[in-house]
Amino acid sequence: MDLVMMAENDPPVCKIMDYGKHVFESKKQKAAQRKRAKRTQIKEMKFRPGTEEGDYQVKLRNLVRFLENGDKAKVTLRYRGREMAHQEIGMELLKRVEADLAELGMSSSFRKWKADS
Repeated sequence: MDLVMMAENDPPVCKIMDYGKHVFESKKQKAAQRKRAKRTQIKEMKFRPGTEEGDYQVKLRNLVRFLENGDKAKVTLRYRGREMAHQEIGMELLKRVEADLAELGMSSSFRKWKADS
């Protein structure tokens, strides 16, 4: 048996207990807290400027599911070839996605260019 100081108050709070057991229990408790902690992931959904309505609804439904589960969502707009000439179509699509998801979350950053070849 050991005298273990539990808190540094005035007067200090101490217990007579087995110190090895105390260390084991505290490690076990910290491991359980780490296991319960939810790690947020960044989920990505890729759109193209020519994304049709049915595909848009499926992707939007997946984005809603990601956000409701507590994950972060990243929306990527990919241009290919001549689609780069009509970037305003893509920007309208991104604004539409942002408006449809407005009640679930807010956008933290907007419009980073990455061109596919």
